[in-house]
Amino acid sequence: MAIQRTALLVLALFAGSLPAFAGGVVRVNVVQAEQFSDIGRGVVERERNLALVTDHLKTLGQRLPDGQVLTIEVLDVDLAGEVWPTQRFGEMRILRGSADWPRMHLRWTLQAGGRTLRSGDDRLSDAAYLMTSARLGMNQALAYDLRMLDDWFRKTFAAKAPH
Repeated sequence: MAIQRTALLVLALFAGSLPAFAGGVVRVNVVQAEQFSDIGRGVVERERNLALVTDHLKTLGQRLPDGQVLTIEVLDVDLAGEVWPTQRFGEMRILRGSADWPRMHLRWTLQAGGRTLRSGDDRLSDAAYLMTSARLGMNQALAYDLRMLDDWFRKTFAAKAPH
């Protein structure tokens, strides 16, 4: 018992001496999601998809330098593919690679130390989304949409890779 407590104490002290891998912070505000071009059908799918996009953007914040805060307003989303009715599965999102590529409209402000470093209003799209791998895994929900966000973040903020 005493050995276990001692081992836990040593681990706690060691963990406290390691540097923290913080990175920046991303705050996401979704603006009138019910008017988005295509965030999914129905409340449950819309909330699930918005949570995936929001969580992914927040994760990207780890790539920002410490102390930077990126505020993103999501103004519109048009997910990759189109929803088609099927007899067996109800509705299904079909990716055809024609005019069904992912699109998003984001307005953002990057701040540090209380001052604005940069801001922008970007309309993202990836017309060739099926020409390259999704990188996130083909089974990941919204893989092409999230890859588009990764590419935008990398190009816009030239951010370092996460720890």
